[in-house]
Amino acid sequence: MEMTELFKNRFADVIRRPLITEKATSALELNQYTFEVDHRATKPEIKAAVEKLFDVRVIGISTMNPPRRSRRIGRFAGKRSQVKKAVVRLAEGNKIQLFPES
Repeated sequence: MEMTELFKNRFADVIRRPLITEKATSALELNQYTFEVDHRATKPEIKAAVEKLFDVRVIGISTMNPPRRSRRIGRFAGKRSQVKKAVVRLAEGNKIQLFPES
């Protein structure tokens, strides 16, 4: 896979953190994992990053890039940081350990 200059050999910069919501937790049963990713990352970059970081095989990716949300504190208005979500579907038998066991 060809990475752009922005993320060349820096896979940890593509994936920010896993998203743990009720919907994302129920999708774990279908072998789908939800991550917050950099809003400039493309699907091939996300796939390459997940495969290299977690040593799994990805068979599908869905991304959502909702509009930025406005935030107001008193008379100061601003925008929240842009968030892009990626739902990654893994091949049968592959698994990512999101919750370390003690």
